[in-house]
Amino acid sequence: MSRKRNLDDVTDVTATDVTDAPAQDDPNTVTLDTPLVRGNQTIERIALRKPRSGELRGVSLSDLVSLDVVALTKVLPRISSPTLTEADVANIDPADLVQLGGLFAGFLMPKAVKSKLDSLTA
Repeated sequence: MSRKRNLDDVTDVTATDVTDAPAQDDPNTVTLDTPLVRGNQTIERIALRKPRSGELRGVSLSDLVSLDVVALTKVLPRISSPTLTEADVANIDPADLVQLGGLFAGFLMPKAVKSKLDSLTA
């Protein structure tokens, strides 16, 4: 027997709930301490994805591992959402740049190192 769906059975979900939920739970998203203002747009959260080797071109891996600002300025625009510009990265609060750099550094670690670190902190 099929049952007709009643509007009272549907949970009320606002657009804010839908857009905020993944960002809060996503370990690859950083909530900025100081939002970045670009024209009329205010960026409060930045998501990074693991880069592919080609996206690291023109940058020294040792500079990236040491979180060199110039290296991060070149790579972060290639892997960020919303897409940042080099000028955006140059204008990010230093504390936020350190957060993004730390997240990026995690992408460079092999799985074995990550799991060992996780077991030490558990």
